[in-house]
Amino acid sequence: MPSDEPSLATPPPHPEAPGVPRLPFRGRIGRALRHRNYRLFFAGQGISVIGTWLTRFATSWMAYRLTGSALVLGLVGFFGQAPTSFIAPFAGVLVDRWDRHRTILITQVFALLQSAALAVFALTHTMTIWHLVVLGAVQAVINGFDMPARQSFLSQMIDDRADLPNAIALNSSMVNGARLIGPVVAAVLVDLGGEGLCFTIDAISYVAVIASLLMMRVPKREVPARSGKVGAELVEGLRYVRSLPLVHAVLVMLAISSITGGAYGALMPIIAATTLHGGPHTLGLLMGAAGLGALVSALYLASRSSVLGLPTVIARCALGLGIGLLAFEFAVSMWIAVPVMFVIGLTMLMQLAATNTLVQTIVDDKMLGRVISLYAVAFFGGAPVGALLEGSLANQIGAVHTFAVGGVVCVVSAAIYASILPRLQRVSRPLYVRRGLISESSPPARER
Repeated sequence: MPSDEPSLATPPPHPEAPGVPRLPFRGRIGRALRHRNYRLFFAGQGISVIGTWLTRFATSWMAYRLTGSALVLGLVGFFGQAPTSFIAPFAGVLVDRWDRHRTILITQVFALLQSAALAVFALTHTMTIWHLVVLGAVQAVINGFDMPARQSFLSQMIDDRADLPNAIALNSSMVNGARLIGPVVAAVLVDLGGEGLCFTIDAISYVAVIASLLMMRVPKREVPARSGKVGAELVEGLRYVRSLPLVHAVLVMLAISSITGGAYGALMPIIAATTLHGGPHTLGLLMGAAGLGALVSALYLASRSSVLGLPTVIARCALGLGIGLLAFEFAVSMWIAVPVMFVIGLTMLMQLAATNTLVQTIVDDKMLGRVISLYAVAFFGGAPVGALLEGSLANQIGAVHTFAVGGVVCVVSAAIYASILPRLQRVSRPLYVRRGLISESSPPARER
């Protein structure tokens, strides 16, 4: 039986090394599906994440329908994600101690109950903004445990660690495929039966992922006995990230992009209703365009055979995100707004997935839960802070001008990161060699 934790002491050969055959495009893009547990995960999650996007769309549209306020949209976005950023660092320490498979199973059961509660309030016409805020916060608490457990569990589903980057990219493809389909379907469902229908379908969809988890055959993971306190292990995780300058830098970049660009979804109902004079169908097309861009980015990452070059991809994505946000100043029609949303979705999600892939590839497994929790803080902490700040600013200067401010910050941060990237790559070269990503004799340009 293969080990559930592939050893980093014997890394896989570099995909471009002599004697290692290069797979055709289709073989490269789906190679992680060779693993039974990952196939089950992919199938179950593929159904469930469509339901998740139904709920995200319905929550956003319902908040705007009930109040018409940019500030309220920001508040709903903030409480829907902020608790994740507070809980995730501590949850990451616990996930490194717990059975990750069982943890994910428990979080999915609680997520089903949360979606069912939203459905009951919506279908009985008793939903208020406070229900949306509180139940959104409950889901964020669940995500605080689910995110580090799910991401660090990927390596247990993959017998060959060389397929791990592909598994991460395929997971992102699945999520973003749902991001493309979900808002369009949700717009139709809201017209047909209201937001409650979206919440109901989401609750039912969790049955698929719970069933897939129960069908997995996962070898028991050996967890070293730990006597230290949670706080001390959290500090150890922070020190570990500081010892890896490249990881530290890409997490900071993700946090900045999440604050400035990750909250765009919270203000989209205002753009759809006021700037573009539309309704739920307009919002569905905008979110669908962003989802298509995100799907294209994930497929591109799935087709890559190595993590080499991802730090440069991250710099380009941050720059592209900033330009996309600035372009909203000219998005006065759907013909302009839809391509702009495509660019924003592509660059934001490519940066997110590239950061995730890079972190999971070069971080030690014993620290992975803690580092992934900091990744969750960067994204799930940045986006709600951005939603709150941008919601408040949009009340003063309008949503379009607010996006422009975020765009300027993105462009400046991308320029700073790009200027220090050569030094970060030089410092990280020994780590790349230890992980088997490059050889001692590889020229420095190979890492870019």
